[in-house]
Amino acid sequence: MTPPPRLHALGDAALLCELPPPATLAQQQQIWALANEALQWRGVHEVLPGMNNLSLLFDPAQVDAAELEMQVLSAWPQLGGLAVEVREIRIPVVYGGDAGPDLADVAAHTGLAPAEVVRRHSSADYVVYLLGFLPGFAFMGGLPPELATPRRNEPRVAVPARSVGIGGAQTGIYPLVSPGGWQLIGRTSMQLFDPTAAEPTLLRPGDRVRFVVESVAS
Repeated sequence: MTPPPRLHALGDAALLCELPPPATLAQQQQIWALANEALQWRGVHEVLPGMNNLSLLFDPAQVDAAELEMQVLSAWPQLGGLAVEVREIRIPVVYGGDAGPDLADVAAHTGLAPAEVVRRHSSADYVVYLLGFLPGFAFMGGLPPELATPRRNEPRVAVPARSVGIGGAQTGIYPLVSPGGWQLIGRTSMQLFDPTAAEPTLLRPGDRVRFVVESVAS
């Protein structure tokens, strides 16, 4: 059974519910279930699921923090993981070269050849835990632990849109041009965010993602 979350006040009108690492799909599903449940509670006006955590924003005039904490701890053991529609999304990637200028750095950090970094990155199964940071930016679990690489010491001012990167123990795709410090290993041709579309984001929580090698540049 997933242990109950640690609870921390965030000022006078927010409560952070935090699970111990590592993040898993089962824990994230229970976070989603708690978010759905908490939206029905008196005084809770917004829920913000994160990676292995949930922030509850509430009105102190309607409910106090101690009562809200009791509701969380009472509800937690009764919650099953929230099942979401699971889609498999295949994302083509050009690795290395101008598309992935940090592939050699990741290879040097991990002690693997660049081709082996690509093979392991594209062989893994990833799960989208949440969207955040930028519209359509997916935080995914499933990066092989041997590929974990620290972020760059000096972030880039402008990361090209659709760049695939590694940041610590996670992988992700920049949907838009943005500052960023993740190690860029490739780029996809797929559009991650289209504000004019009926569903603006390509990915959503619960999706399973596979990266498909289009080519590898030296």
